[in-house]
Amino acid sequence: MEPKKSKLTSDKAEDSMPTTCSYWVPRKKRRCKMTANKGSPFCGAHAPPTISPSTSDEKSGEDLFQERIPCPLDSKHTVFKRKLAKHLTICNARDQESSLPYIVKGVNSGDDSAEQLVNQENLNQIKLHELSDEEFYGLIGKVKYLYDKHIGSSIQEMQLEHKSLKEELNRKDYGQETLRQLIQASSLLGILEKDHQLTEHTSYVEFGAGKGQLAYYLATVLEGQQFTNSQVILIDRMSLRHKKDNKVANKELVQRIRADIADLKLSALPELKKTQRTVALSKHLCGAATDLTLRCILGDGSASTDYVLIALCCHHRCSWPSYVGRSFLQKSGIGPREFAILTKMVSWAVCGTGLSRERRKAMEMTEDQPAETNTQRLSREEREKIGQQCKRVLDYGRLDHLRSHGYQAELKFYVPKDVTLENVVLLARPSISKRECQNKCS
Repeated sequence: MEPKKSKLTSDKAEDSMPTTCSYWVPRKKRRCKMTANKGSPFCGAHAPPTISPSTSDEKSGEDLFQERIPCPLDSKHTVFKRKLAKHLTICNARDQESSLPYIVKGVNSGDDSAEQLVNQENLNQIKLHELSDEEFYGLIGKVKYLYDKHIGSSIQEMQLEHKSLKEELNRKDYGQETLRQLIQASSLLGILEKDHQLTEHTSYVEFGAGKGQLAYYLATVLEGQQFTNSQVILIDRMSLRHKKDNKVANKELVQRIRADIADLKLSALPELKKTQRTVALSKHLCGAATDLTLRCILGDGSASTDYVLIALCCHHRCSWPSYVGRSFLQKSGIGPREFAILTKMVSWAVCGTGLSRERRKAMEMTEDQPAETNTQRLSREEREKIGQQCKRVLDYGRLDHLRSHGYQAELKFYVPKDVTLENVVLLARPSISKRECQNKCS
């Protein structure tokens, strides 16, 4: 009976092991949700980098614990040392060389010379609290002037809802975060419908598609209206799991292309030759990715894309080499250094009190109000207002660039602020249609 007792003890020991990874993810302030490896409290990605003698699994013959090392291409993840050679050929961080005609290295990068990149890296080290009063208030004065002159109250609300998502929005089992994403997607689809962009013979290119939620709902609308000659093309540099576009019933309606927007030559994309029109769209295209997309759209120097819809966000991630509105800013005396400072000020618009989530929660429980630190030169309300103005000035530089290339461009508030603080969408269309342009040129 002793062996059975030992087996029961072993089973209990296995049952006591966690089923999910025990690694604490500091950025997300929670534990990893991946399944833990057999006999280990950690998943493969978070197992300690070095484990002394490996232990063999008698049934599978595979090592339960093997040495993991940081990936040399991206230290944010680890890899089994014995599988490093293979991993380097498939890692998302690898520098990919391609013979595909639509992949041209750095075609949309802007001024990506080594000197510019080094300067940008140095400027990113600037600290706002270290600026002199003259430079600090001088730049704020320029931002206020540009905002009052070019933007002011010109941004109107366009908060719509598409009927295809009405049932989803009324579901009671969805959490707040899911509903927030659905409200945004519904409004963006509503704008496309209002502007008569949900049509036949159209290619919808979603830049920075991620897991493809917006593309999924767009494809569902096209499928419901039987637009069989239209298509949805998703562009993303990453290969992600659990993609929403995989659930589209008509697989021929959706196509995913793995490419960095910086390297994508849109006019060489063979899929676009299947349709007569092209609509570029994106939901929360972060910082520099918006500028890369605008460069991609305008790659051939003419208004070849029929409609542009980009929900903007993360202006703090903009970079001077890729930013399309440099000439607009330079006319107002804003160069690379001032731009770097401006991209730090934009965070004032969305950072709230500047306190961590845990600190705010603790203060709420004690009914304490966050106090202003004496190191700040402006009140929280002033910082938030100036942060919003900085965002809109950067966005206006993009409008100016689009207008100089033959587009009518504008900004709209597409959802209320309580849904997302990043609630501005950029809309653009050619000043004259392709057909009018062809007739004019002939």
